[in-house]
Amino acid sequence: MFVHGFKMISQFIGDMKKQKLRCFLTMSGITWGTMSVILLLAFGESFRIASMKNMSGMGNNIVVMGGSRTTLPYKGLPPGRYIQLREETVSLLKDYIPDIGYLSPETQKYVTLSIGPQKQNNNCVGVYPGYGMLRNLFPQKGGRFINPLDMENRRRVIFIGTQISEKFFAKESNPVGKILMVNGIPFTVIGVMQNKVQNSSYMTQDKNIVFIPYTTCRDVFGAKYVNRIIFKAKNDVDTPKIKENIHEVLGRRLGFAKDDKDAIWMWDTTEMTQFIHYFFLGFEAFLFLGGVLTLIVGGIGVANIMYVSIRERRREIGIRTALGATPRLILLQFMLESFIIMFIGGSLGVLGAWLIVTLFGSPALTGVQVVLGKPVINLNIALIVATVLALTGFAAGWSPARNASNMDPVRALEF
Repeated sequence: MFVHGFKMISQFIGDMKKQKLRCFLTMSGITWGTMSVILLLAFGESFRIASMKNMSGMGNNIVVMGGSRTTLPYKGLPPGRYIQLREETVSLLKDYIPDIGYLSPETQKYVTLSIGPQKQNNNCVGVYPGYGMLRNLFPQKGGRFINPLDMENRRRVIFIGTQISEKFFAKESNPVGKILMVNGIPFTVIGVMQNKVQNSSYMTQDKNIVFIPYTTCRDVFGAKYVNRIIFKAKNDVDTPKIKENIHEVLGRRLGFAKDDKDAIWMWDTTEMTQFIHYFFLGFEAFLFLGGVLTLIVGGIGVANIMYVSIRERRREIGIRTALGATPRLILLQFMLESFIIMFIGGSLGVLGAWLIVTLFGSPALTGVQVVLGKPVINLNIALIVATVLALTGFAAGWSPARNASNMDPVRALEF
């Protein structure tokens, strides 16, 4: 059995030598098809993850809202009135809409930060303790974000972005516990934000902002109105319902029609998250389909090689049949040859994909990984590709091998 198998492989090698160019082009197509499927899906998935991570720099599935102008009349009041939000609005939403999870107002002030002769004008934002979870403002080791006691006691404490820390404090030193002047008023640094990737914002990136307790901001800077309110639903699927409830609740209290969607503007990041999810789902499906079609084209090339090989070896097939070779044995031989071609091309494709993924995953390309992510070969995708290759090899070899096994030995010898 082993001797016969070795002879079939030797025969296969001899046949491939006779058709070097055709064999090379076919294997190249299979190799490229295999590699493209694995690589495109690996990079597509890593790019999706990187995009979601970059978006989450501002917060995960949060809604940012603020006051605007009315466009509809309400109980005799004309349109065009400006709706302003206050801190009481936050309490109102908490009381009437229990499906809201984290909730925080934002009061933004433009201040001068200084330590000695060093000065810089910056955004200073007054917020609630839950704001850190909403905006993914996680402190570096040894620090913390604003807590309820800071709010209750109106403490002059400050949480700073990474660029602020680098500007006023040495990179190697820990700013926690040190004093930073805000408009000439001393504030104690309680934490520095961890480095994070952020590709969206509505003020400036968080690394260049300082945060203080809302109550302190209200007392020190006389903050009367709220610039924005940020919230996150306890369950993300409830976000659309919460948005409708907000217009109804605030419409009754602040005096505008609940159908006047322009009175309160909202930026719902969950909508962008869903868009990216479905976009990449369709994108990856398109890439997979393109790779599969390439593999099918490679399979057609394999079938072509097998037909040419059978035509050139008709006399040999006739002699083997006359000497007792069964149709099953002839079928097995040519099926094996088609599988070998697919296996070699597929193996080279997997190897090439692995080398490229390993290269892009190296520390030297960290900057590229921020945008494209770090690609990883998905085992499920590799198994699917292997299955497609096996089916393509079977389909490519079955028809020519079947013709060879059913060949009349007398007519074959006359060829």
